[in-house]
Amino acid sequence: MAKKDTRKLSTRERMIGIARVARISFKASPLAVVMKAVGAIVTAVLPLVTTYFAALTTTALAEAYAGDEAAGGRAILYVLVTAFLGVLMTAWSSLERYVNELVGYKIKAAISDQMYEHFLRLEFWRYDDKHTADLFDKSQRFAQFFGYAFDSLARIAASLIALTAAVAALVLTSWWLGLIVLISVVPGVIIQFSLSRFRVRHWNENVETRRKLGQIEWNMLQPQRIAELRLYGMVRNLLDLRMKLRDADEKTRIEFERKVIWKQLGSDILEAAAEVAALIYTTLQIIAKAQPIGQFLYVQQIVSRAMGAVGQFTNGISSIDEDIANLFDYNEFMGLETGQARTIKLKKQPEVIAFEDVSFHYPSSDASVLEDISLTIRKGQNVAIVGENGAGKSTLIKLLLGLYEPTSGNVYVDDTNLKDVSHESWHQYIGVLRQDYGVYSFATARENVIYGDISKRQSTERFDTAVHDAEAAGFLEKLPKGYDTFVHQWMEHDDGTSGVELSGGQQQRLSLARNFYRDSPIIVLDEPTSAIDALAESRIFKRLFGATDKTIITVSHRLTTVQKADIIYVIEHGKIVEQGTHTDLVHKKGVYYTLFESQL
Repeated sequence: MAKKDTRKLSTRERMIGIARVARISFKASPLAVVMKAVGAIVTAVLPLVTTYFAALTTTALAEAYAGDEAAGGRAILYVLVTAFLGVLMTAWSSLERYVNELVGYKIKAAISDQMYEHFLRLEFWRYDDKHTADLFDKSQRFAQFFGYAFDSLARIAASLIALTAAVAALVLTSWWLGLIVLISVVPGVIIQFSLSRFRVRHWNENVETRRKLGQIEWNMLQPQRIAELRLYGMVRNLLDLRMKLRDADEKTRIEFERKVIWKQLGSDILEAAAEVAALIYTTLQIIAKAQPIGQFLYVQQIVSRAMGAVGQFTNGISSIDEDIANLFDYNEFMGLETGQARTIKLKKQPEVIAFEDVSFHYPSSDASVLEDISLTIRKGQNVAIVGENGAGKSTLIKLLLGLYEPTSGNVYVDDTNLKDVSHESWHQYIGVLRQDYGVYSFATARENVIYGDISKRQSTERFDTAVHDAEAAGFLEKLPKGYDTFVHQWMEHDDGTSGVELSGGQQQRLSLARNFYRDSPIIVLDEPTSAIDALAESRIFKRLFGATDKTIITVSHRLTTVQKADIIYVIEHGKIVEQGTHTDLVHKKGVYYTLFESQL
């Protein structure tokens, strides 16, 4: 379970949150917000005005029935006014629906865009950080429902205006009627506030539960997973775990709401009693001829609308209360640092990449992953990095790519510290291919290849060379729509043709083609051909390593790949323990020899 968040929002924080919602909304769509504000007034006042004229109509009809000849004309006039107001309300409702859609879209789009752009600018270590993941989950919820938060603000404003106008109208009839209505709704408001605060707290306490539940549900619906789940008898186990997690999330909330149902019922009875008392008082006044007949309809409608306004106000506050809590999570997420500005831009491929006494541990741990690493990679060199799993090879690559900064020591490109070089400037010279780099399932095979370099115009010649060198042309040309086929079976073309599911080896070849298309001067290979047969791998690497102008950095457990390197660095427990050529290291019969002894 996630650590419980017992922090409660103060009244000041709620007001600040409401102000931020209004400010962000206005910035996203000023005209739509103004229309929404006007709509709140119209929505609140128009029904009350309609009720007033309906009451006058009832009184005029009673007077006409009693023999007042002039009353008939007044009744017809009031009917026409009431009908006109009804048409106006209908027209406004149609316009209001459009305004709601417009405001919701613009605000949700603005908030979501800001969140995704910020997420993709975070320091790379944040993507492995649980706290960041929790904040991102909460922020996604905020972004998804922020449009409704503004809509709740509009409803709150409309309900307050309606309540104020209704109470004022009741006071004009009898001051104690207005007082009774106000007193009767207080318990219901308190109960709704307690419910909303519980929902916010419950959501924050169960973020991890929902994440685990989502992962289980996602995995259970993946075709490539179903075979293993059924073969290993995991289906029933996961179904039971799914239900357990779902119940842990939902049952607690439902049980809390069950506990307050009697309090809610009591508050509803109190409100009904207040309404009945108001109507009995009005009836007695009419019998005593102290009030006109239409007053009954007037009071009944006004009290009903006052109660409805309070209900809308309470629901709106409850809803906005949850959204405001998420707003503070969103603000915390948006406040996460995106790293120091890297102002230096490389004008050419560096001649030398150098690690000088580099040590590193991840921000979430004090355990050292790399210790005192010093190595040099020269332009055009073929360098291999080997070691057992967990030795620190992939972490070293992350530092080389600038995804992480050393805890101590420095990485240089020529004479420039890599931490001062802009990521875009450095990455334009690098192509990376790892064994877990898959395909873009939303795109076609052709798009998967050309995504290797979107900075330049598409080149048919580069494309054909890339798929040939990756040995991908053979199976890609046989796809239903050739290179323009979607590479996921759940994607569908306009003519109804379904995409295809590629095998692991085919996916790696397509990824290799993307790397060939990129044609970077520095190539990083991290077990990129683990799913490709040895003969195909040999041909692919012959083309790759045959380019004398490329700097190639390889992480591999295959001897056939490693032995081609000009220099090999052997890492053990985060330290470089051996370095040299394949021949030197084999003759030394040290760690390298032990690693590859079975293949030798």
